[in-house]
Amino acid sequence: MRQFLKDFAAFMEEQPFKIIRLSEVQGDGEIETWEMQEANPCQDTYSVSKTFVMTGIGLLWDRGLISLDEKLTDILDPELSPETKAKMDPRWHLATVEMALTHRLGLPGGFLDIDCCNVADFGEDYLAYTMTYPLAYTPGTDEKYSDGAFYLLARAAAVRTGVALDRYLWPNLFYPLGYREMAWSCCPHGHPVGGSGLYIGAEDMVKLGMIYRDGGLYRGRRILSEAWTKLAVERGFALDWDDEHRVYFKGGMFGQKLIVAPSADRVVALQAYGANSDTVMKFVRDYRG
Repeated sequence: MRQFLKDFAAFMEEQPFKIIRLSEVQGDGEIETWEMQEANPCQDTYSVSKTFVMTGIGLLWDRGLISLDEKLTDILDPELSPETKAKMDPRWHLATVEMALTHRLGLPGGFLDIDCCNVADFGEDYLAYTMTYPLAYTPGTDEKYSDGAFYLLARAAAVRTGVALDRYLWPNLFYPLGYREMAWSCCPHGHPVGGSGLYIGAEDMVKLGMIYRDGGLYRGRRILSEAWTKLAVERGFALDWDDEHRVYFKGGMFGQKLIVAPSADRVVALQAYGANSDTVMKFVRDYRG
């Protein structure tokens, strides 16, 4: 076990909370994992799922299948029934792909959160439910964090590829990176909910972080363009910088976190239930081993 994980294990013994496991890689080394308590290898990553949706959009962007300034209603038009279109707020026609990636769609905060609501609360047709829900503000004029934005991105990706987003990611991301297994909570129509519900292992979370750390490459293999990875990090597409602008990350409920520390050439993935993930992030950021 590398010194980083040994030091992290000692650090965790002093904390008032426990984690499930932490996986880490530096440079092109092997991914190693320290487990504090036994648990199933695949855990719900909660909002870290959004980074995988964003990556799916990046794959489409690289292939010229989607653009950031496209209107979501133009993309989703084939999936919208006449009844849904008749009930939609006309301001929906202002909403773009980039607005969805940055939570500026007009949806209220916390919208379509399957982790806090019963899935039946949204009916059988999540798309119709979302597109006819009263907008909280004009798209592009404010920012409200919601899972609904990333459900719409997953549906937009499906329109452009002809398959649900999880099926598209298997040959284009999960299989090339050697993922062990994956499951994603889906709506009644079989589409990933996008903003949450992706079950994977910590080591496979690390693999995604390596792509963004290395400008779209995974161990020398091109997965995404360097242009997309720069856009995602610079514009905050499901990735955030810490207050010192030294590490960027994506967090999820109950303490999940994917952390990229560029100056240390390190990627870390945390799986937990009730942990203080910001404390872990600061350890990663400040580590000088």
